[in-house]
Amino acid sequence: MSMFTMPEFWLALMQIILINIVLSGDNAVVIALASRSLPPEQQKKAIMFGSVGAIALRLVLTFFAVYLLSLPYLKLTGAALLLWIGINLLKAEDEETDLEGHSNLAAAIKTIIVADLVMSLDNVIGVAAAAKGNIVLLTMGLCISIPLIIYGSTLMLKLMTRFPVIIVIGAALLGWVAGEMAFSDPALGDWAAKHHNLHLVPSIVCEMLVVLIGKSLQYQASRTPLKSR
Repeated sequence: MSMFTMPEFWLALMQIILINIVLSGDNAVVIALASRSLPPEQQKKAIMFGSVGAIALRLVLTFFAVYLLSLPYLKLTGAALLLWIGINLLKAEDEETDLEGHSNLAAAIKTIIVADLVMSLDNVIGVAAAAKGNIVLLTMGLCISIPLIIYGSTLMLKLMTRFPVIIVIGAALLGWVAGEMAFSDPALGDWAAKHHNLHLVPSIVCEMLVVLIGKSLQYQASRTPLKSR
């Protein structure tokens, strides 16, 4: 049976695309800040070349991440990192971004690539986990995500502000993927094979943990300014 006829393939593909979109909201801010001082005719070039360069480097990093996640205990570490990313996504503390704008096209492109690369660890880990070692799936997911990130990240940023449930869904998805990643760690191979009927339990638990802890921290953060008055 071809992988393209399997529901699991298309489900994982949708996970990769959603993870990329949800975690790329900050990248839209970086692109806007880095290119804001350019003349209007150069801004589109900076956005295009900077985004393509950043995504190309992200592709390379993600392929390496897929290989590394095949080693024992690294999936458990990656799962813990995904939980942390999901919780922080929900915590959503507003922080002012201090990024210098450039009047030079090459400098703006360089800034976009470097800043995007630094901010893309969450994307790399999340996408590598959702791909589960399937290179075809990984490549398709990232290629489909490229135009969505370049042209749709600003729109998604506005939608996430207007409909916060999108952020909750994205964070919960990261928790679900973290549970799947932990259960499939090679170090747990024999145990997981004997308890395959429990394979959904870690995903459900991690999904609930992300939402509950993230929402709790978000609530505490919203109450802090009131207490200090």
